[in-house]
Amino acid sequence: MLKEFKEFAVRGNVLDLAIGVDIIMPPIGLLLGKVDFTNLFVDLSGKHYPSVAAAKAAGAPTINYGIFLNSVLSFLIVAFVVFLIVREFNKMRRGEEKPKAEPVVKECPYCLSSIPIKATRCPHCTSELKAA
Repeated sequence: MLKEFKEFAVRGNVLDLAIGVDIIMPPIGLLLGKVDFTNLFVDLSGKHYPSVAAAKAAGAPTINYGIFLNSVLSFLIVAFVVFLIVREFNKMRRGEEKPKAEPVVKECPYCLSSIPIKATRCPHCTSELKAA
């Protein structure tokens, strides 16, 4: 499942993106509304600023790793939820493909009767057959 998820996350699909942005993101935002890393940053000027916005307003150079963490976390959550939805949608669309059963009968090449696959002689015309 992890390999499938990696293939899905790397492959860009407009339907998947639309589902993630329009349908999944609002409930996730509601659930994760209390978690916000946007004000985690490193100020390279050596001064202390209370927020990224204050540092930007002062023109201080910053490394905004909190915004990066928010983006990565949001991407992974949305990608995983969309992956699960699309995976189930694909299963429903194609129907659970059942493995094909091995044939249990074959046709006699002489009299064209149906006979068991392991038969070496036809019960109808008594012809000798090659083993399967």
